[in-house]
Amino acid sequence: MPARWIDTAEALEELVDELTGVERWAFDTEFHRERTYFARLALVQIAWKDGIALVDPLRLDLRPLAAVLEGPGLAVAHAADQDLEVIERACGTVPTRLFDTQLAAGFVGFSTPSLASLAERLLGIRLPKGDRLTDWNRRPLAAGQLSYAAADVAHLLDLHDRITARLNERGRLGWAEEECARVLARPRGSQDPDTAWWRLKDSRSLRGASRGVAQEVAAWRERRAVELDVPPRFVLADLALLGIAHKPPRTVADLVEMRGMDAKQARGPLGEAVLAAVNRGRDLGPSKLCTPQGDDSDRELRAAIALAAAWVAQLSRDEGIDAALLATRADLALLLNARQGRLTQGWRRAMVGAAVLSLAEGDAALAFDGKGGLLLEARSHQAPPLPPVP
Repeated sequence: MPARWIDTAEALEELVDELTGVERWAFDTEFHRERTYFARLALVQIAWKDGIALVDPLRLDLRPLAAVLEGPGLAVAHAADQDLEVIERACGTVPTRLFDTQLAAGFVGFSTPSLASLAERLLGIRLPKGDRLTDWNRRPLAAGQLSYAAADVAHLLDLHDRITARLNERGRLGWAEEECARVLARPRGSQDPDTAWWRLKDSRSLRGASRGVAQEVAAWRERRAVELDVPPRFVLADLALLGIAHKPPRTVADLVEMRGMDAKQARGPLGEAVLAAVNRGRDLGPSKLCTPQGDDSDRELRAAIALAAAWVAQLSRDEGIDAALLATRADLALLLNARQGRLTQGWRRAMVGAAVLSLAEGDAALAFDGKGGLLLEARSHQAPPLPPVP
């Protein structure tokens, strides 16, 4: 069906009225964030039983859509994380209820599928290919862009039907709904400045005072990026930040010598701000250092985590559930180190957490099944007989 182009307040009001009473609706967004900190919304696509609408946020204030988001209707989306971020920024809220087709498909044998692959495998439909680098800010949008944008939502409700049926067959609909609720509850927006240093490549290799310096300089960079609405790397390159953390400068002359550092900027206010952050980092006490969850346990429990991860991979194959949904390495580290995290809750506790703890406490063991797979068994506490030494 042809999509309606919505670029007037009157047309948006009509759309909101039409959507307010529907039981479910699908949405997607197109945005750019290459040169900004916050994503710049360029298009919102919405589909429901009776139509498809393409809403132009470059012409409209989208806050009226909040009435739909906060209504009782189920919002269906694919890989919704970033879409929720930009929708919340534009409308001030997120949907009350969500079904994420990518996430839910992970419970019925798909591993992080793209929308195109899911539509082809479940519906037998090939979606039009789009240009990944297309400019969604252009107006008017080209016919190919309009077709591609509409296709991103046109089949989501059908996918919801197919995936829900498979989830019900396996008794996993509640699990998928629980995970979709988790997605809605996640904090969105700007990064916590004090944990921004975790995103640095090789950040886990930092030791001692270098960690405090990395935390303070990265936190300053994050706050400055938010203030200017630019990507953090535009404020200070990652290469320079890592160099500063590994060998903290004491003077502007030291700072100028850092790789990735602009000499002119280093001699100005930016250099002063960086050196101030370096000094704060040197003085940062252990109690104020923010380390990644499971960071301290990774080295001590490396063997246990690896063993548990091998079993999770086997469980993923046996049960037809995406391994990332069952447990990540961070989940395993948090469980084994602190008996905390999502493996202590809900369906994961029964399916994964209890077994991993049994393995860690020596009450269970992993064995080969003779066919290349792994079995989790009660531990016999007996050493196997060894063949004689020749």
